[in-house]
Amino acid sequence: MIRLILLVLFFLISLLAVFEAPAYYLWLLAVIVTEFPLIFITVVAFLLVTGIWLHKYQMASNIFGILALILFCSPIVRSYLVASTLKQNFAAAFGAGSANIGSNNLQKPLNFSNFFKKIPAIHYKTITYNTDKNAPLSLDFYPSVVGGKRPCVVVVHGGSWSSGDSKQLPELNSYLASAGYNVAAINYRMSPQYKTPAPVEDIKEVFAYLKNHTNELRIDTSNFVLLGRSAGAQIALLSAYTHPEPGLKGVVDFYGPADMVWGYSVPSNPLIMDSRLVMRNYIGGTYDKMPQKYADSSPIEFVNKQTVPTLIIHGDNDVLVSPIHSLKLNEKLKQNNIKHYLLRLPWATHGFDYNINGPSGQLSTYVVERFISTVTR
Repeated sequence: MIRLILLVLFFLISLLAVFEAPAYYLWLLAVIVTEFPLIFITVVAFLLVTGIWLHKYQMASNIFGILALILFCSPIVRSYLVASTLKQNFAAAFGAGSANIGSNNLQKPLNFSNFFKKIPAIHYKTITYNTDKNAPLSLDFYPSVVGGKRPCVVVVHGGSWSSGDSKQLPELNSYLASAGYNVAAINYRMSPQYKTPAPVEDIKEVFAYLKNHTNELRIDTSNFVLLGRSAGAQIALLSAYTHPEPGLKGVVDFYGPADMVWGYSVPSNPLIMDSRLVMRNYIGGTYDKMPQKYADSSPIEFVNKQTVPTLIIHGDNDVLVSPIHSLKLNEKLKQNNIKHYLLRLPWATHGFDYNINGPSGQLSTYVVERFISTVTR
């Protein structure tokens, strides 16, 4: 009976591999289910094998266990399907040969052995980049392991514009530094104390600081890339599209809200997050009272023929920031003939890159490195 109960429970959990999470803590569990699937596969397989000698409830237990096993395996299977065409699709977007440049030309988009691989941490130093003594802001600088002046990736953290910091998801920073790029993971002014466009203004200060210390930090100031996650992606996109910094070659958008007007009109599930409250705290009021400020905060409104190349990465099961944001941005970039690529991950939810070695983490890391290599070469 205990085996049956456990396998039914795991079957219910496995549904998060294919369906959207209906509540906040189930969303957190969905990240674990889809990005650490081998844990669940191992446990369910163990329960199935060790229960062969049991006769009571064996049929029902086996049915639930086999179904759970299939669903837990689905993110891995589907990631291999995406990987099978990723090189060709990226090359179609950015030109022949673009998918084969990077720190390791032979690296595959997905490698099973990488599920168990640890990314070596690169030592970083924390630097105060602004001169406002009332609100000092810092960045964590990860130096490239390759000598000489190298391109620099400016990373903007997520957290609903009100939380998070530069220490968020540091594995990608170390990976990119090991691949030959400087990385500046920044902190910025957050809501509700500060409103938009304060974070975009902070990014301008980041660029000014990095350019003023180019020799000390060994930065090639003709090759910058902005990278943001979630709320940080909105900040990165808005900065790249409204204040195109000289030397900025591209922007990477991890599951960011690109259309704040549309996002306010279609809020997220309140059991997940009160998205309208989050937006009001960041923008300063409701859409009814300040529609122009919502439009001014929407990166999609500023796409034009001169927009920098853009990489968009989004999971189809994202319950915090709808993937429709990325579909709308993708279409606007297409209309303006901007070089761009949208990597859709059908099984993935918000924050899928928490595990850089998971199915989504491997694919996103692969395409991020190829994008940065392509636009900075």
